Amino acid sequence: MKKILILLILSYLLFISNVKSKEITIPKEAIRLRVIANSNSEYDQQIKMKLSVKINKKITELIGNTKDINKAKKIIKDNINYLNNYINDYLEKENYNLNYTIIYGENYFPNKIYNGITYNEGLYESLVITLGKGNGKNWWCVLFPPLCLIEEEDNNNYKFFVKELLDKYF
Repeated sequence: MKKILILLILSYLLFISNVKSKEITIPKEAIRLRVIANSNSEYDQQIKMKLSVKINKKITELIGNTKDINKAKKIIKDNINYLNNYINDYLEKENYNLNYTIIYGENYFPNKIYNGITYNEGLYESLVITLGKGNGKNWWCVLFPPLCLIEEEDNNNYKFFVKELLDKYF
């Protein structure tokens, strides 16, 4: 019985890895969020990641359960000053004294390969926050439809599922 269960789990893991390797397409009607660090120093990267989490959460709260992209665009546009103040307050709290820019509209995204998936370069509807000189690595996700947390949620659900199976049978 244990051998069969192990075989099933291994088959499932192989299936999941094959599914992840297939092309994932971001809908044309999407709004992206991109945060570009000042540099690749550990400190600048930490600030970028902390800000990414904070601003993503704040925008998700603003958009709420909106299912219409035009409404989501309007909400973001109408709240640019609020988001700017939010970023400013956060960076001041972190004693991060470099300037930053926040731009909403059609912005350039470079080619990116993540988890074996290629995301094509191009101009995309997006909110881009550039910290300092913007010479560091960037972080981005899809704000609308809300895909920023899918990987994290799927990973957690997947880990929980496997742990539950192992605990149940071993």
